[in-house]
Amino acid sequence: MTTEVMSGAPEVVAGTPAPGAKGDAGADSVRSVLDTTVPEVSRADRVRSRDVEDFAVPTGREEEWRFTPLHRVRALFDVVPAAEAGGVGVEVRTDDEAVSVREHGPEETVARPGDRAAVVAAASAAVRRTVSVPAETSLAEPVHVDLRGTGGRGAVDLVVDVGAFSKATVVLDHTGDAAFAGTVGIRVGDSADVILVSLQSWDDTAVHVGQHDAVLGRDATFRHIAVSLGGDLVRLDVNVDFTGPGATSQCLGLYFADAGQHLEHRLFVDHSQPSCTSDVRYKGALQGEGAHTVWVGDVLIRKEAEGIDTYELNRNLVLTDGARADSVPNLEIETGQIEGAGHASATGRFDDEQLFYLQARGITPVQARRLVVRGFFAEILQKIGIEEVETRLLEVVERRLSDEALAEVPEPTPAPAS
Repeated sequence: MTTEVMSGAPEVVAGTPAPGAKGDAGADSVRSVLDTTVPEVSRADRVRSRDVEDFAVPTGREEEWRFTPLHRVRALFDVVPAAEAGGVGVEVRTDDEAVSVREHGPEETVARPGDRAAVVAAASAAVRRTVSVPAETSLAEPVHVDLRGTGGRGAVDLVVDVGAFSKATVVLDHTGDAAFAGTVGIRVGDSADVILVSLQSWDDTAVHVGQHDAVLGRDATFRHIAVSLGGDLVRLDVNVDFTGPGATSQCLGLYFADAGQHLEHRLFVDHSQPSCTSDVRYKGALQGEGAHTVWVGDVLIRKEAEGIDTYELNRNLVLTDGARADSVPNLEIETGQIEGAGHASATGRFDDEQLFYLQARGITPVQARRLVVRGFFAEILQKIGIEEVETRLLEVVERRLSDEALAEVPEPTPAPAS
């Protein structure tokens, strides 16, 4: 198994590498590390519970919290009455009469919290909404769920329930200012096709800690797209569980961190059913002093999950000195009967040869850097498949890559010659 690990902790592989395992050792790597030691604790052993008492308040020494600046999220670790957690308003917009929206009780949540912030969000939620699409229904237009921060603290529990043989796209749009903790549960029925897009377009002072749990039925298709551009701190956990064979999951992500901004994405794909497929692809850019991104990808292939094909990739482009990207891919394999399993992670700066090539043809340094970054993001942007979302994201990326913005950003210090 060929593996590329660029930053963060070394990867951990449990079990014997399976025949057909895939990997990536691209030229954009800075260094390569392979660690085949068995982890002390399997990802399968981590607690997932709706009981607040099952999760202690983090200290920063825990593996799942070691990258997160706890002083910026500590307020979200305490349970409060729902009346005090109403700092985020929720509006569901759809023109399709087949879609129903209702309030649900705490016992109806799909979320299986995996950390203190998620369980507190589930317990404190001021708004609980279920968006349902009946079986054998194909929605022509996306369902929009607007989550608008009005200041203060907010907690929301959402459920997206799509029946068998249905097709739906749901767009979650986070805007405004809040200290927000939210849970989203997605039920994907047998042979259903669901796309969920989560846009983190918060104001500069917002804090968002969220967990998304997707439960896939037999032969289901699910695509999760996370785009984090705004907010002071965003930490999003995405969990995918398979309940029947033949399902396909794809998790895509795009993020762009500015000075002082912390953007953290964690994924766990739990393969417990045979003949399923998963694909994870996240790309991020960083610029400015103190910009920090974290990506942690966990894939578990259980003993009974034979015939699995899985791959995860993370790429980070550092535009300036003073920015830091941590990238940790983890793959645990408990069976040798798989089609393929691999992962890749790379963090690097601008390619000097690319910049030289462009500038040698009369393109200014600022324009050259913009073209390189735009090309870096192109793969993820093209996979979103929702024109209105793609257009909006391109506008934000272009604004951050404008002549004025890039002119104010110093180029990174050249790497010393080897």
